[in-house]
Amino acid sequence: MKIIEIANVDFSLRHFLLPLMRGLRARGHEVIGASAEGPLLDVARAEGFRVVGLPLARSASPIAQWRAFWALVTFIRAEKPDIVHGHMPISGFLARIAARVAGVPKIAYTCHGFLFNQPAPWQRRAASFVMEWIAGQLTDVHMTVSQEEAADARRLWINRHSTAIGNGRDPQRFHPDPDGRARIRAELGVPDDRVVVTVISRLVRHKGYPELLAAMADVDAELWVVGERLASDHGEDMEPYFARSGLGPRLRRLGYRDDIPQILAASDIFTLPSHFEGLPMSIIEAMLTGLPVVATDIRGPREQVVDGVSGFLVPPATVAPLAEALARLVADAGLRTRMGEAGRQRALIYFDESVVLARTLDLLGA
Repeated sequence: MKIIEIANVDFSLRHFLLPLMRGLRARGHEVIGASAEGPLLDVARAEGFRVVGLPLARSASPIAQWRAFWALVTFIRAEKPDIVHGHMPISGFLARIAARVAGVPKIAYTCHGFLFNQPAPWQRRAASFVMEWIAGQLTDVHMTVSQEEAADARRLWINRHSTAIGNGRDPQRFHPDPDGRARIRAELGVPDDRVVVTVISRLVRHKGYPELLAAMADVDAELWVVGERLASDHGEDMEPYFARSGLGPRLRRLGYRDDIPQILAASDIFTLPSHFEGLPMSIIEAMLTGLPVVATDIRGPREQVVDGVSGFLVPPATVAPLAEALARLVADAGLRTRMGEAGRQRALIYFDESVVLARTLDLLGA
């Protein structure tokens, strides 16, 4: 079969779709990727995938979205695929409508988080729900990464057959690695006995950076921040928060890295104090590496982290509980070890990439 995988930006295709594209190709299918053009598409292209750059935009501009829609219709009509598989809210909506217009036999969608479940003005949440409901009626295979949002899709009649597929990462890549730990710490000049808290995400407000930076003022550890702000990201700039954090040399901003497995192995605690999520890959990566996780008690992370067993869940958009959870782990190496091992065992059972991919491929009928 010919299958088109569509995401909004190169970051999404590289980090979320590429493992699925590999799995589809391994089963003998022709796979084409599509997203907005960007340098991270080079990774998929270097592996021999055909990846098409389209004018997809993370924008509310009707003109930009109309242009993206017709580019998708033209592209899909020319390729005549057996399946179109959309991802992300806006690109997934446009991909499904375009696939129906182009007469594609099977239309699939993976929800990585419903916008109507996120903090926003009611008008935006209502518009998101209407979009998801309309496109859901056109979707033959409707998948979500979290159990709660699959239940939402069925309960709200977005798609009565919505299935939670989960997310996964490769345990062969993400695991405890003493050599990697030593190498990264030597590179950064960090002694082995210094406790390191790491966060990996885009530098946007809803990842909880203001709360995290404030919490770290009362935590005796270094904070490693891995990631950058995408050109297509919207909302408040995080730079002023970093500038006035007062953390001094305890704050290390590492930017975008390709050696995430080694960065995690060099860390002691992982945190992601987001305001909303789908089912974060970074938490899975940290769990597989054997790190205790401090996350927020929201959709997604609360399906991953068992509070008090593999880490701590704290209320979103708060400082004191986050600081308390981090400080407790910093002060107790034995607790870090026990929680990290519990998280690793849980991740091996529920978040193994090969299992998640097999489930997804079977649902696609691929």
